[in-house]
Amino acid sequence: MKILAISGSARESSTNTALLRAMRKLAPVDVELLVIHNLNTLPIFSPDTEGNKTPMVVCEFLETVSVADGIIISSPEYVRAIPGGLKNAIDWMVSRFEIIDKPISLVHASHRGDDMLASLRLVLSTVSSNFLESLFFRIPLIGKSPQEITELLSQPEHESQIVSFLHNFVAALQMIESTPNPAFKRDALKHAH
Repeated sequence: MKILAISGSARESSTNTALLRAMRKLAPVDVELLVIHNLNTLPIFSPDTEGNKTPMVVCEFLETVSVADGIIISSPEYVRAIPGGLKNAIDWMVSRFEIIDKPISLVHASHRGDDMLASLRLVLSTVSSNFLESLFFRIPLIGKSPQEITELLSQPEHESQIVSFLHNFVAALQMIESTPNPAFKRDALKHAH
């Protein structure tokens, strides 16, 4: 199983990226968790550059999204909103097939950011019929270095929370995969949590 973990921050020492990297180390043995944190390399979306004019870096990103069984997103809040790089990446996917039924869940590396989370939930529930809003993991990591985050998240109580979240996400992906009818999928997921 392939899970794509997208950080909404391009900052090298991002707490969101550090959280996703810690999750990668705790992924089940049969799960490949790929962390992407360079959304700033994608050019600004324009309908004029879609189709055969789509830039190669965008095509590569969309292919990575396409082959993923599910997506986990962790993002900071910029001026009470979704960071431009993350919104731009979503904009590139809106008119394409890759994201339509893709299971997506959120994790969050801060005690703040509720305005951004509300906006991101609205956007993701619009672009994917399998946005798993009830699957959410949050831990406040603001002000900590990547090394401090690695140490903190390796503590047994935090490690078990992450493992539990990943287990639930994988179980949801398996349920979605095994349910042929989209309407039944949504109903099954509502009763799964």
